[in-house]
Amino acid sequence: MQILITGGAGFIGSHLCERFLSEGHSVICIDNFVTGNNGNIRPFLSNSKFEFVKHDISKYINIKDKVDYVLHFASPASPIDYYKYPIETLEVGSFGTHNALDLAKAKSAKFLLASTSEVYGDPLVHPQPESYLGNVNCIGPRSVYDEAKRFSEAITMAYHRKYKIDTKIIRIFNTYGQRMRENDGRAIPAFISQALANKPITVFGDGSQTRSFCFISDMVEGILKLMDSKINDPVNIGNPKEYTMLELANQIIKLTGAKSKIVFQPLPVDDPKRRKPDIGKATEFLKWAPKVKLEEGLTKTIEWFKDQK
Repeated sequence: MQILITGGAGFIGSHLCERFLSEGHSVICIDNFVTGNNGNIRPFLSNSKFEFVKHDISKYINIKDKVDYVLHFASPASPIDYYKYPIETLEVGSFGTHNALDLAKAKSAKFLLASTSEVYGDPLVHPQPESYLGNVNCIGPRSVYDEAKRFSEAITMAYHRKYKIDTKIIRIFNTYGQRMRENDGRAIPAFISQALANKPITVFGDGSQTRSFCFISDMVEGILKLMDSKINDPVNIGNPKEYTMLELANQIIKLTGAKSKIVFQPLPVDDPKRRKPDIGKATEFLKWAPKVKLEEGLTKTIEWFKDQK
């Protein structure tokens, strides 16, 4: 296949580029490096089946070649990024999704939207099934990301219903692994970077808030299974094993052998208290479930961060 990936120089996008190339597919990677990293795709530039296009997909996308599948992963994806780029986040979720869908329509291609667990906001239902409509503060500081993704889901389903495009929507829960940025702002890269430098580890609130962490290789498998499925409604992909932030911080201190102490800072506005996917749909219809335990995934991630020093 010829696969186009927006945000292909980002964390998850670059792992998808690598996987598709390894299977013999051709990949067109589009990125404008707002949060993507040239280093993530540098190993692929010599591959004749890889093409990189530097472009802001909030503007019209002009691709002359045939495209079999459009995977839309372009967007800032961590609070530190979408607080810094609020307008760009809204634009890539609205104009960018519109343009990516128009490209899929013009090429008669299939389309996969990378949505997020953030569409559930600070959930009042636990764990979160795809049927849960969410608890989002539509004017809070996180809303630029949450509402951009909620709109992108809405327009994706509208294209599916009106133009009969074969669309997929993946709701991604916290994912981690190699190629995350040190200054990403999310818990795992922040804690690892602080621990490797023997600096205090910053935990927000009292550390009792929870997340569920999915290693990148499991996430890629889930994405591929969804691509090959007949499902058009959203599907949660994530690891249902739940950890508090304090448990995560202590695990990273243990695995790094750091002498770091844990310090506490105020909880950010609208920060979700609990986050855990109901993956019943993925398990039943995709025959997918995560395999990598947190300790194994963290060990691989820590080694990668060490190699970057």
